Amino acid sequence: MALAPDRDKALDLALAQIDKQFGKGSVMRLGDEGRAPIEVIPTGSIALDVALGIGGYPRGRVVEVYGPESSGKTTVALHAVANAQR
Repeated sequence: MALAPDRDKALDLALAQIDKQFGKGSVMRLGDEGRAPIEVIPTGSIALDVALGIGGYPRGRVVEVYGPESSGKTTVALHAVANAQR
């Protein structure tokens, strides 16, 4: 079902204003583009890289590591720091 012409124009205008204010790519329509390329920092563990889905930690974003005591959180964090410095 197509949108009414006025509604479609209003939506396009709103999206253009958001892109102008916050930068291109701040709003994406489902199916418009594939996944945006994300620069990653490898974790040092192939299994964890695969589990994260993008091959490591996304560079420039906040990542929270949590878990029970003695589960390897500090080790994972130190490996991430070492890989980020390479």
